Amino acid sequence: MPSRNRIRDWRRLDDESLLALRFCDLPLDIRRGTVARHVQRLHRELAARGIEFEPHVWFGVEWFSPDGVPGISVPFYLADPRLKRLERRMMHEVEGGESKWLIRILRHEAGHAIDTAYGLRRRADWRAVFGPASRRYPSVYTSRPGSRRFVLHIGDWYAQSHPTEDFAETFAVWMQPRARWRRDYAGWPALRKLEYVDTLMAEIAGRPPKRRNRRRIEPIDQIRETLGVHYRRKLARYDLTDNRHDARLVRVFATPKRRPAGASAARFLREIRPQIERLLNRRARMHPYIIEHAMTAMILRAQQLDLRLARDRRRSKRDAARLVGLVVLDVLRRNREHSAL
Repeated sequence: MPSRNRIRDWRRLDDESLLALRFCDLPLDIRRGTVARHVQRLHRELAARGIEFEPHVWFGVEWFSPDGVPGISVPFYLADPRLKRLERRMMHEVEGGESKWLIRILRHEAGHAIDTAYGLRRRADWRAVFGPASRRYPSVYTSRPGSRRFVLHIGDWYAQSHPTEDFAETFAVWMQPRARWRRDYAGWPALRKLEYVDTLMAEIAGRPPKRRNRRRIEPIDQIRETLGVHYRRKLARYDLTDNRHDARLVRVFATPKRRPAGASAARFLREIRPQIERLLNRRARMHPYIIEHAMTAMILRAQQLDLRLARDRRRSKRDAARLVGLVVLDVLRRNREHSAL
């Protein structure tokens, strides 16, 4: 175990030494930094809607809003760039690691916290719209990417997994400043859910929450487990391999054996992501959500395979755009197959 003097300089530790630290050894402050600024933004958005409730936040191991506690656990790795780098090395992505992604997840978790604070899931009209919150959470759910019964927000068609997630995702879409959800979801059955949330939030605006407790569930300053143990368990829990498109990826990019000195394909895809998404949105006129899903899958798999650029950047960008378009079509094809079952 590193000495206390070294722990004060924990950002300078190599990965193996950092993994040997306990969570409670990390001196993280939720009141400062990027997360604090985004939480303040969330609170301003709630106030602008007339909602007299501010969910409290703390650093935990994972994203969640606990049952019975109107607050939000934010994963520890978002506290510092050094921890983000470790998370990316171990898990190949950093959930909430970008500003747009972070505020999206915070709005989603705020939906859960508001549900708890005002006891919304107990209402008969809430259950009529979203279903019973008592429904068992599935260990795995089969999504239907083409379904219009659910809003599209944080990723993986998460609204389809459970009634409480359906509400949290619907709330998050409604919550976005200057959102044009009436236009974006015109003709979708999901519009009825958004209109219900709009009515429900107008009803609770100006009302104090019923539940106000400020408990923190599993905060990292009380966890004596090491980061190494945490990541071993997390890796065992998640299957990070989706090799459906490996052959296509390797045709566009190169393996480390072929191009040992080549630039990282994953980094290149992240750089050109906005351009590809704009291009496919304009050409294919598909919902941006599906294109974002395909881009995320490609970046994650390129990083797992440690792929490299095989050609010049211009040709690589063209080939990558074509590949993402094929992945989008594959997602929609699998949706049609599920719908036919």
